[in-house]
Amino acid sequence: MKKIYYGTLIEKVLFRTINTALMIFLVIVTLYPFVNTIAISFNQSLDTIRGGIYIWPRAFTLNNYRVVLSNVTIYNAFLISVSRTVLATVLQVFITSMFAYALSRSNFIFRKPITVVIVLTMYFHAGLIPVYFLYRSLGLINNYLVYIAPAMFGGAFNFIVLRTYIRNLPESIIESAKMDGAGDFKIFIRIIFPICKPVLATVALFVAVYAWNSWFDSFIFCSSKQYLSTLQYELMKLIAIANIAQSNSALLRDAMASGGQAAQNFMTPLAIRATVTIVTAVPIIIVYPFLQRYFIHGLVVGSVKE
Repeated sequence: MKKIYYGTLIEKVLFRTINTALMIFLVIVTLYPFVNTIAISFNQSLDTIRGGIYIWPRAFTLNNYRVVLSNVTIYNAFLISVSRTVLATVLQVFITSMFAYALSRSNFIFRKPITVVIVLTMYFHAGLIPVYFLYRSLGLINNYLVYIAPAMFGGAFNFIVLRTYIRNLPESIIESAKMDGAGDFKIFIRIIFPICKPVLATVALFVAVYAWNSWFDSFIFCSSKQYLSTLQYELMKLIAIANIAQSNSALLRDAMASGGQAAQNFMTPLAIRATVTIVTAVPIIIVYPFLQRYFIHGLVVGSVKE
C-alpha cells in the first residue's frame, strides 16, 4: 500500500512540476513579443537599428510616440476608426443574430438552401475588381457608408457560430413564449437576444477587432478623401514614409553622424512599427477585460441543452 501511495504521490508531483513548467514557458513565449514591442517603442529610433533590445529599452525616449501623435490628421482618423468599429459591431451583431435565429427554426422551409449559399461565401470570392465596381455603382466610393454597409451583412463564420448556439437552446422556451402569444420578433428581442449574451460578446469581439485593424478598405475606397481616412491607414502611411527615409542611405548617414535632435527625430520602420502596434492595440486591450467573461463562455458553443 505504501509503495502504491508513494508511487501515486510521485506521479502527482511530477505531473504538476512538468505542467507548471510548461505553462510558465507558454506564458513567457506569449508575452515576450508584446513586451519586446513595448521596449522597442520606447527606445531611441536610430539606436534600435543596432539590435540587442529585448525586454527593456536601451536608450529610453518618448520621441517615437511624439512623432506618431503629432500627426494632425491622426485624431480625426481615430474618431473615424472608433465610429466605424462601434457601428459595424452593433449592426452586424444584431442583424446576423436575427438572421441566425430565423434560419435556426425548423419550420422555415428555405433554411437549408440559404445556409448553403451563406457557407459558399466562405470559400468563393469575386475578387477586388468586381467588388470595387459594385461599390462604385452603389455610390459607396469616398463615402463613409463603405465602412458600415458591407459590414452589416458580412461574416458567414459569425452567422454559423450564432445559429449553432441558438439551435442548441431549449426549444421549450420558444414554445412557451408562443403559447403566451409572442411573435417571432418579440421572442428574439425579449428571450433569444438576452440568452445569447456570451456568444454575442464573442462575435462582437471578432467583428470589433477586424473593423479596428482594417486599413485596406480606406486605401482602396477612400484614399482621395483625407477626412475619411482611418487611424490604421494613417499609421500605415507613417511606416511607408519611415521605409523611404531608411532606404535613403544619405539621410540615414547624416542622421547618425549629426546626433542630437536630428538623430532623435529620425524614425526607422522598426521603431514606427512597434509604436503603431502599441497605439492601435491599447483600445482593444482596454475593452477586452470587460468582454473576457462572455468571450470564454461563448467559445463553448452549444453547451446549453434541454
